[in-house]
Amino acid sequence: MNNPIDRFTQAIETATVGGAGVFAPDAVLDATVPHWRFAVTGATNIEAELARWFADPGRFEEIRRTPLPNGELVEFVLTWEEDGEPHMCHQAHHIEVSDGLITRDSAWCGGRWGAALQAEMAEAARS
Repeated sequence: MNNPIDRFTQAIETATVGGAGVFAPDAVLDATVPHWRFAVTGATNIEAELARWFADPGRFEEIRRTPLPNGELVEFVLTWEEDGEPHMCHQAHHIEVSDGLITRDSAWCGGRWGAALQAEMAEAARS
């Protein structure tokens, strides 16, 4: 699997982003999370940050990958179990690639939702 985005998505599912080796040394993560925006630079720092986001093995319930001239737009719903409780998140990553490595990941995350919030959202969807 040579494509760095293939390796990145596999590392998300297997909770191995911290050692995936998919980011360029000078890569940038520009992240928008609930009520906050921040940037992380450098492969080691990005891998450490994303290893916290994706600390438990999970499964993509939905994933859509749209090719772009210099990378991909990757949108997904990921589910996992944390401390015995089901969790999920909904994210979009605009990923730029150069020379076989990710050089920029502009990420938007709707938040991490435990079982209680998932039940609330399911109930709201039925209303």
